[in-house]
Amino acid sequence: MAHEHRDRTDRRRRRRRRSSPADGRTADAPGTSSPGASSPGAGGSPEETSRYVVSRSVAASPATVFALLTDPSRHHETEPTDWVRGPLEEDPAPLTEVGQVFGIEMFHENAHGRYDMHNRVIAFETDRTVAWEPGQYAPDGELGTGGWTWRYDLAPEGEGTRVTLTYDWSAVPVGLREEFGLPPFPPSFLEESLAALERAVGTA
Repeated sequence: MAHEHRDRTDRRRRRRRRSSPADGRTADAPGTSSPGASSPGAGGSPEETSRYVVSRSVAASPATVFALLTDPSRHHETEPTDWVRGPLEEDPAPLTEVGQVFGIEMFHENAHGRYDMHNRVIAFETDRTVAWEPGQYAPDGELGTGGWTWRYDLAPEGEGTRVTLTYDWSAVPVGLREEFGLPPFPPSFLEESLAALERAVGTA
């Protein structure tokens, strides 16, 4: 049994190592970083040093913003660089429930060029919240995830929306955090993502 447990642990680690610490989320933006959006090594509780939280006011209704965030074919529009390339399916279905998986084509030099990510929805509330955990499928068909998550929370603000984006790596084992160098970007990366989102809803 001990040997079997080690084999399972090794398989999980291999699956996690194939994943990228960011699925391509995300200039100067009028966003705000939460006091808890600190990098590892800063003072604070474990929760405060293992996530970024950034907010921005967007001149679009929650329904409009949510429609963009739940459309895999427009996932790349929340990324101002060419890290996120587009959906793996020609006509992907919109996100509608927890447990749904959507595939995205990615490209990054540190990942040796093109690669695929499959994101599993872990929170869903229409016009309010959507979150997912990026991962990759193993040969046996199991979706392995690395432990980091992306979450968008929307709140009505006048005629617009207050969008809060959270990147959370608290579930990533310490050893893998060090291996990946988590977090792989500063909070400003999320601010750029929200700026891209605002541009996208403005052209919808």
